[in-house]
Amino acid sequence: MTVLLPAAERVAVAWKNGGGVTREIAAAPPGADMAAFAWRVSLAEVAADGPFSAFPEVERTLTLVEGVGMDLTVGGRRRLVDTRYVPQDFPGDVPTDCRLLGGPVVNLNVMWRRGGAAPTVAVVRGRLRLPAAPALVVALDGGADLAGVRLGRYDALLLTGEDTVLHAHGPTAVVGLTPARGLAALTNDERH
Repeated sequence: MTVLLPAAERVAVAWKNGGGVTREIAAAPPGADMAAFAWRVSLAEVAADGPFSAFPEVERTLTLVEGVGMDLTVGGRRRLVDTRYVPQDFPGDVPTDCRLLGGPVVNLNVMWRRGGAAPTVAVVRGRLRLPAAPALVVALDGGADLAGVRLGRYDALLLTGEDTVLHAHGPTAVVGLTPARGLAALTNDERH
């Protein structure tokens, strides 16, 4: 079973700390607020220098997808994020400050509760067989084809355990999900 999650249907929501906007792609359980998700995948727009929102007991993987990059200070340590499509892990609950390197950026964010099963994040190009396991595929640039669906930029497809072949025409994120609470509800959404 698949669920198409078109980019055009996403709504911009202010960050928890008001310092930017995010567009949620998918979360479990569906409709969970920022304090109750088991996992969450979104695209975040960072338009100005400032702090990231803190998420207690949350881990995150951030992938730069647009812009020059960011100079982050995560828990007092500098971390340069200046290469697109390279997933970077860091805790969501330590103070994180951002200085933009050359204008606004867009990041793919994957967040999950500490102690739960961690999603995997990879950015791929070309042809790839995806095993029969739950995954979220997000076309980052250039589009992608899989399971009989063509994805445009930032469109996503939730796969729930079927073996399929991905044809990524440009950088495409594959987020491996575990059967966390709420995954079944996502697949019963009326969008499929």
